[in-house]
Amino acid sequence: MSAEPEGAGPHGPLAGFTVGVTAARRAEELTALLTRRGAAVVHAPALRIVPLADDSELLDATRELIAKVPDTVVATTAIGFRGWIEAADGWGIGDALLTTLQGVELLARGPKVKGAVRAAGLTEQWSPSSESMAEVLDRLLAEGVAGRRIAIQLHGEPLPGFVESLRAGGAEVIGVPVYRWMPPEDIAPLDRLLDAALSRGLDALTFTSAPAAASLLSRAEERGMLAELLGALHHDVLPVCVGPVTALPLQARGVPALAPERFRLGPLVQLLCTELPARSRVLPLAGHRVEIRGHAVLVDGDLRPVPPAGMALLRTLSRRPGWVVPRAELLRALPGSGTDEHAVETAMTRLRTALGAPRLIQTVVKRGYRLSLDAAADAKYSDG
Repeated sequence: MSAEPEGAGPHGPLAGFTVGVTAARRAEELTALLTRRGAAVVHAPALRIVPLADDSELLDATRELIAKVPDTVVATTAIGFRGWIEAADGWGIGDALLTTLQGVELLARGPKVKGAVRAAGLTEQWSPSSESMAEVLDRLLAEGVAGRRIAIQLHGEPLPGFVESLRAGGAEVIGVPVYRWMPPEDIAPLDRLLDAALSRGLDALTFTSAPAAASLLSRAEERGMLAELLGALHHDVLPVCVGPVTALPLQARGVPALAPERFRLGPLVQLLCTELPARSRVLPLAGHRVEIRGHAVLVDGDLRPVPPAGMALLRTLSRRPGWVVPRAELLRALPGSGTDEHAVETAMTRLRTALGAPRLIQTVVKRGYRLSLDAAADAKYSDG
């Protein structure tokens, strides 16, 4: 067990940050991991899984494999492999499928898939340490696939170049479509998640499958906000994927998504626990240590939630610590700002109340406001 990341004291390393979760399955597990570390979570499944237990395409593929046993079977996901076995049981051919799989070279894409394989009473011949389909492909091609019959349990998304490479090497490839990814039946939560990303109400956005990333991008494009979403993901909302395959749709759009070295939910959360606090702004103000996070501020380690208008003012002030920021500039920073500078005074009063230390922000009569930088820091920022 790795050590828990440092940060935010008793509040947890993700206290004050808001993280978006796009997962359709295991969303509860990921949400629990995030909230346990202090994060606020906005969940909207970017897709839904449609099982094909009653689908003639899956039944035909299963019967074909039983009738003509393949040389190799590649199991790609635990949920898909279990669904395949359960569907075969429902059709009355479960035992025949298990007998077929016992006599083939069975490759499992990762530990979760190995668990599903062994739960079915089977044993995999090999599994890549990276959980990467690219490594599975490299092994197959290195062994030589000419004349071999290879079945692949598909997992609802294309496998770019995988099937084509095997066929180019002379293999006969049979796809086993266990389930498909579809857009969510209720699109409203996904739209709210998109709106939160565009308004910078999220500090990070997590993806646990490539189809989820592709679905979010597709929905943004449908709504005419793709360019805005890409801008948010480039600059303000940290995109974190469970692995490099999941990141492919984002990378294709030029978004440099992060991924942990180990492709698991735990390491993904640990990566967030490191990256988000590192991006927060820490300033010495009026004798206090102030750390500006997504929707809250740590004042000497005390977590102080701040309303959106207050955070907008504080972020604007923190871009030039110690310098006077005019009211007109602060007004432009307010969400839905109008022309009445009194809105700045109202929001500033609420901000000071939320911070619990009114002297952190100074009023400069007839000019505006500034952060009360400590003397040593003030010299540093003035010089820089």
